[in-house]
Order: sequence, then structure tokens, then C-alpha cells
Amino acid sequence: MHPDPTLAPDSGSTIPSDVWRELSHAATQPRIPHGLDAVWHAVTGRFTARQRRPLRALDLADRIVAAERKIDGLDDVALDEMLRVERERCRLGRARPADVHHALGLVRAAAARTLGLRPHPVQVAAALAIHEGGIAEMATGEGKTLAAAVAAVLAGWRGRGCHVLTFNGYLTARDAEAMRPLYRRCGLRVAHIEASMNPEDRRHAYAADVTYCTNQDVAADHLRDQLALRASAGLASTIFGGLIGGPEAGTGRLMMRGLDTAIIDEADSILIDEAVTPLILSGNAPNADQAEAYQTAAWVAAELATGTEYTVDQQYGEVTLTEAGRAAAARLTRVLGGIWAAPGRREELVTQAVTARELFLPDRHYVIEEGRIVIVDESTGRLMPDRTWRGGLHQAVEAKEGLELTGAKETQARISFQRFFRMYRHLGGTSGTAWEEREEFWHVYGLGVVPLPTHRPCLRVQTPDRVFADAASKWAAVLEEIQTVHATGRPILVGTRSVVGSETLSRELTGVGLEHAVLNAVRHADEAAIVAGAGAGGRITVATNMAGRGTDIKLGPGVAELGGLHVIATERHESARIDRQLFGRAARQGDPGSAVAFVSLEDDVCRHHAGAIARWFGGGSRISSVVASAQRRAAIAAARQRRMVLLADDGIDRLLGFTGRKR
Repeated sequence: MHPDPTLAPDSGSTIPSDVWRELSHAATQPRIPHGLDAVWHAVTGRFTARQRRPLRALDLADRIVAAERKIDGLDDVALDEMLRVERERCRLGRARPADVHHALGLVRAAAARTLGLRPHPVQVAAALAIHEGGIAEMATGEGKTLAAAVAAVLAGWRGRGCHVLTFNGYLTARDAEAMRPLYRRCGLRVAHIEASMNPEDRRHAYAADVTYCTNQDVAADHLRDQLALRASAGLASTIFGGLIGGPEAGTGRLMMRGLDTAIIDEADSILIDEAVTPLILSGNAPNADQAEAYQTAAWVAAELATGTEYTVDQQYGEVTLTEAGRAAAARLTRVLGGIWAAPGRREELVTQAVTARELFLPDRHYVIEEGRIVIVDESTGRLMPDRTWRGGLHQAVEAKEGLELTGAKETQARISFQRFFRMYRHLGGTSGTAWEEREEFWHVYGLGVVPLPTHRPCLRVQTPDRVFADAASKWAAVLEEIQTVHATGRPILVGTRSVVGSETLSRELTGVGLEHAVLNAVRHADEAAIVAGAGAGGRITVATNMAGRGTDIKLGPGVAELGGLHVIATERHESARIDRQLFGRAARQGDPGSAVAFVSLEDDVCRHHAGAIARWFGGGSRISSVVASAQRRAAIAAARQRRMVLLADDGIDRLLGFTGRKR
């Protein structure tokens, strides 16, 4: 993934003096433990998780809520004075646990008076868990945005800056504006980062007490600052340059004032799903000969036969040329000479072209817009127009599709998200589905997971999976289910894995005369309005992966009496967490609702990860066991891939020091 590589000329600005303390904090970060150290680390993680157990957090939250009754009798002047006192105590680092609990009660009262929203005990418990360096697992619709804002107030009072992170630029602007009255009442300045901002505006936003931004933006800006430090021959030279030439020659060239606190919304998406690929900052390195090589490789790949000349491992996403395939590649390119005469480079280019052909599929991994490849985030179904695949893969996909090739990229800096977020002094967050990855959260980030109950009892009816031997039978049953439930007047949300799946189902619904809305990477206009209206009576919404859409689905008038929202998953995702995120759209905040998944042995998760297991099982309910096994295998493979990204990043850091960290 390549954010905009342009390093525009910077305008000078004053950066707080604590920037160097914050930047140098990275040097204290330990490496991921190995061997017996890893075993001991896991044991201490379980102990730490018990210390952050939900009952303790809820008990403290109940005490805070009970104590707040005394605060309710205060007038606005008295409340503001108490907020000022707590703010000053936090700034000086003198806040004891009892002071933190009192401060949470004050912020809760401030939220009620400014936003008209009084955080309920579960939200207070979540804010407390975040403040103590954990991940609060809260169900969909439980108010994660407000809980994160309450915790961000305490972090902002420390005076070193707090980043509230999402993976969607729309949410950063929306949440910052929605919570602005609370921050203002608490004496804090809030800002947000937009992708189109120039460096000067970014500096101003990062200088705020609380800054809402995406993980992509903040990590890319960190890399740009590290490049600026490298250009100045290091930290000491930058400080000296600032003393002689002023801010423009010193710290004024940096956009950020350091990495003190990060509060991550949908932490599993950012810390787990996004961690599969490192962030790379790159610049253009045009090479006409290289472009021609990608086009030639695409032609060669189209001539090779699968099974005999190359094999594909769907589980690990790997392509291997056979002896026959290597011989065929040599024969087809014999007259070309140049790089094609070198067996190693020839086989590398052809393997990459076959990978683009077999493993990167249109309307699943990417879409074509205005003659260019736009990557689709498989976890969320969103377009990522500012990202490209690295190592020439993007050009290989363009060549496969017969598009004009973009220029090759030259890596300027890179960092894994695992390593980047471990640089923060304080880290916490929220998630609707974190428990499944609790060991990785602790092992990589030192974060305990605190699963919190819903504020009101969950009334969702989870129907056992409907299982089928083949995809055709499954889709026929999905259409029948939609027709049956629609006849009752209930709203229906149908989740699909890909653009192809959503468009195919849309045609089937149109064929039987059912009006519906489609939300996918191609049809994404008015996304928030479509999601917000999905709970209206009789509404049918077909959407690719609903993870992290950021908008609640509220039931329309009379829908609760009919049974609430009905959620249909048309296949299981490789990650069980994303299945839970989809199902969590039903029965929010005590509403009724139901959910069911339709699965078959021809689904991607079974084809890619079940392997020989699928052939040993027949039809019927045993398919559910195959799917569960495939999901476990997929989770193991994904975790292994994330670990390899982090190890590769640490290795590059030791050898080349791209990010400027000192050991």
C-alpha cells in the first residue's frame, strides 16, 4: 500500500519541546519475545487480563456513576472549575487512581450537559479500560465513539497529544465534530486529519490536544518525519539546525510532535487485519523497459497451463512454476534476450504474472475505475484509491487487465503497523470483536482485552448455519429466505464477500421483483444514508462486508414488533470476527433481531483452507465442522503472515535503519 509519496516543501511552525522525548520513546520498545520468553510473556498476559477483568471495570464504573450524583447538583461554573482542577492535576502527572475515577465522573457530567448523552456504566467501564491500556470489547451500537472520547479527554489533559484512530477518513471528520462540544467544555482543542491537507494544516491538527486521524495518515506522516530527520543527518543535527536557522531549519519541518497516546476505534481491524501488509512510502522511479517486461510476463502467464506448468496454493497465496513451466517460460522468451535471458529474473516475473492472474481477481480484490486499478479492502469492502500493491504486483495486475501501466515505485521508507503502534507510550482502543485475537493483542502490543456486556440484554436469535453441498443450492436458499422474511415486513441486511456476489444477488432480487439497495466497492455513494436506513420496515440491503461501516442501523417504526432486523450472511468469512461484526448489526441496544449464515463446500473459505478435510465430509450438518476447521486454519495462516511482516520489518530496521529508530 503506497500513500501519496510526495514530500511537499514544508512551511515552518513551532513544535512543542517535548517532541524529542516522544520521538526517542521508540528506542525503549522491546522486540517481540521468542522461545521461553514468549511462553513467560503469555503467562503474564493471562495474569494481566485477569487484573483487567470485566467485573472489576464494571464495579468501578458503578461506583463512578453513584458518586456522580453529587456532581449533578453543581452549577456550570462549579463544574467547569472542577474540570479545570482535574485537567491541571493530569497535566502535572499527579492524578492518582481515585482522581482518575473522579475525573471520569466529571467528564460524564460534562457529556450530559454538552452532548445530551450521558455515558452509561458500560461506556464508563470501557473508558476506564482504555485509560488503563486495554481494548474494551463492546457490541455494535453500544456507543464506542463516546466511550473513546471520554478516555481521550483524560489523555488530552496530559498535554502531550492524543490520536484517536479509525481506518476511514469520513469517520474522523464526523466523530471529531460530534465530540467537539465535549472537548471544548473540558478545555481541550480537537482537530482531524484529512487526506488532502497540506503539511502546514497537518502540523496545526497534530498540535491539537486530541487529533482524529486514520491509521494510514498518521503512520505515513510519521515516516515523512523520519525521512526529514534522515535528511538532517539525525536528531542532534535537526536540533542544532533549529537553534541556528529557526523552526524552518529545525523542528518546524516535522508534522508531528510525537507518539504519546493512541486510542484505536475498531482495534481489531487496524491492529490485526491491517497488519498483514506494511506501510510503504514510495516515490516514482519510471522505467520503460520494466513496463514492457510486465506486459511480456502477462502474455507468458496466459500461455501456461495450470496444474502442469504451475501450481497454486490458495491457502498461503503462493504460485510455483513446475519444471515444465520454467521450460515453457524459457522457450516463449528465448528470442527476447535482455532480462529474459536470466533464469532467476525471468521466473520471478512470470511467477508474479501468474500470481496476478490466479490470486488477484476483479470485483473481489480490485475494481477498474477510469482505466486504473483500485484496490478493495477485503475486510470492509471499501475502495482504497491511494494504495497500490508493492514489488511490481500492481503493474502485473495492470498488465493482466491490458491497462496502461503506472510508473514503478522506489521505496523511501517502510514500517509495519505492528511496529508503529508499539512506539506509542500509551495504547488502548475499542472493538466489537477482539476476544478471538486476545493472545496476539497481548503478545504483539501488550494489550489486554476486556469483554464488556451489553448495556441492555441482547435479544438476537442466532439460527444455526444453513449448510449446502454446492453454491447453486445455497444461493437458491438465500433468495427463498429473503422472500419469506420480506413477506413479514421485517428489514433484511444481506452480507456478501465480494462485489460479484452482491451484484449477482441483486440481479436475482430484481428478477423476482424485490426492490433493494446495494452497497459495495462500486456502488458506495450515500453509504451512510443507505446503512442508516437499512432498519426501515420492508427494506432489503445487500452489502459487501459490513465491518466498521461506522453507522448504526436503527429500527424504523413498528419494526421491533415484527421481530427487528434480520441479518443473512451468504458465506462465512475467513475471520470469524468479521462474521460476528455482521451478525452484530442485528439486535443492537436491546432491540430484537435475528441472524443466520448460509454456507457451502464451494465457498472460498472451504476451497482455500479446508483442503482434503472437505472431501472426507459429506453433506448435511457436518459441513459446519468443515467451515469451522477452515476458519481456524485461515486464522493461523493470517497470524503467521502478520508475524512475518513484523519480523521482516525488524530485520530491515537492524540492517538499514529506514525509520530512524536507535537501538
